[in-house]
Amino acid sequence: MPIVAEISKHIVVRGRVQGVGYRAFVERAALQVGLGGWIRNRRDGSVEAVFIGAPEQVDLLIATCRKGPFVARVTELEQRDARVEEINLQRQGEVFSVLPTL
Repeated sequence: MPIVAEISKHIVVRGRVQGVGYRAFVERAALQVGLGGWIRNRRDGSVEAVFIGAPEQVDLLIATCRKGPFVARVTELEQRDARVEEINLQRQGEVFSVLPTL
């Protein structure tokens, strides 16, 4: 069985993504596909997240984030490779962390 390298992506999602269960939706989806990382609200009304795992699973979760839960309205999603300091924000001992608003 080939070894699959992990990747890490940082995303920022804008639109109607706070107060609609967006973070919980993404947390459930990440755990369902076996990804690590974190998510948090930002004071500017956006949501920020880092996903760590197999490239196919990360891509799948980013596609899920573009849709969001039923009541959310995603208008923009920016993505790039995550930086080490961002990856390190994940809480020790947690697979996927929901962090406080920044």
